[in-house]
Amino acid sequence: MAFKGAPDIDPEGKKIWLSSPTMHGEEQMWVNDALSTNWVSTVGENIRETERQMASYVGVKYAVALSAGTAALHLAARLAGEKLYGSARVNEGTLRKHRAFCSDLTFDASVNPVAYENGEAIFIDSERETWNMDPAALKIAFERYPDVRLIVTAHLYGTPAKMQEIREIAAEHGALIVEDAAESLGAQYRLNGNWTETGSLGHFNAISFNGNKIITGSSGGMFLTDDREDAEKVRKWSTQSREATPWYQHEELGYNYRMSNIVAGIVRGQIPHLPEHIEAKKAIYERYRKGLEGLPVRMNAFDAENSRPNFWLSCLTIEEDAMCRQTRDDRKASYIPEAGKSCPTEIFETLAAFQIESRPIWKPMHLQPIYRDHAFFTADGEVSCRDFAGLSAENGSGVGADIFRRGLCLPSDNKMTPEEQGKVIELIRRCFD
Repeated sequence: MAFKGAPDIDPEGKKIWLSSPTMHGEEQMWVNDALSTNWVSTVGENIRETERQMASYVGVKYAVALSAGTAALHLAARLAGEKLYGSARVNEGTLRKHRAFCSDLTFDASVNPVAYENGEAIFIDSERETWNMDPAALKIAFERYPDVRLIVTAHLYGTPAKMQEIREIAAEHGALIVEDAAESLGAQYRLNGNWTETGSLGHFNAISFNGNKIITGSSGGMFLTDDREDAEKVRKWSTQSREATPWYQHEELGYNYRMSNIVAGIVRGQIPHLPEHIEAKKAIYERYRKGLEGLPVRMNAFDAENSRPNFWLSCLTIEEDAMCRQTRDDRKASYIPEAGKSCPTEIFETLAAFQIESRPIWKPMHLQPIYRDHAFFTADGEVSCRDFAGLSAENGSGVGADIFRRGLCLPSDNKMTPEEQGKVIELIRRCFD
């Protein structure tokens, strides 16, 4: 820490979480209903009702409840590949020998499904206005790889990407879009002048109910679509691709990806509380924005004219000239304290010393060891990821690498009191003293 002790702040106080589940009571009622009726497997009323309610909320015709948001993304990638390139052999993915343009600054669950289907992810840098996929970089990538027909884009930390521009670029090149709305359920984007829910902005869409999301089932996710045939195909694939025969008949590859009726009961109980969760997250963001005024930091950005985030996680970035020296490699981080300056590592370690959970910004995919031989595009053109082998984002390139280097996700738990958030703000301030 930059300061030695803080006698007025209890280091053994109550744990403050980054983003933990917030339960209300209805969840237990629907779980108990599943148990009492003995519908505890992957069929039941909770599943049917959760699918119906989520499709209605997002504004799509069909929802398929799955075991995880990652499962939804995987089946979306497989479906996209099949539509673009045809069915694949059982030992090959539908994206085999094909590339896809993917968000660079995101969690790897967004892009791994491309690899699951034997495709090659090409990473697209972020823009600073929303931290999401940069349409300018996407255009340059299409100039280099005009044969690409799939775009996988994520809405980072609950903030919608520039989907109007991304959709126009996709249409120009005949490309399909897989929309990763795992972090942005409840966020809205102004598309063609109309406010539209994220989770309905791509050709194939995915949301998540992981334990840290805006609402949760402890796990789970959904595939969302307006196409009945697509929904039925994903539902079939998710149940091991069983054919309608008295025996187990399998004519294409399947998966055990269905959501359980118990998990669906938790989600069912959470759905009515989504608006209040969003309001609580927004209040947290605003308290940080006001409480950190005067410091050389900025909150995560969004386009106020064209988007309404769900404010899932509040994040900050430190101004360049206020950064103390920080070094991070693939495993470790260190810093040198400096009066009047700080860095994400110092703030992270300081908060942790006081039982407060924070998290570094997602490390860009082009800096991840498993993807360093993949192409990466910024608004300035193509960058070789091989140049970053063994190096950290301090040596990286692009907007996303800069956000990772200077950024930190702050505690954004719905149950955090204003007093507890004030403790977080005070500790951040002391890091700059």
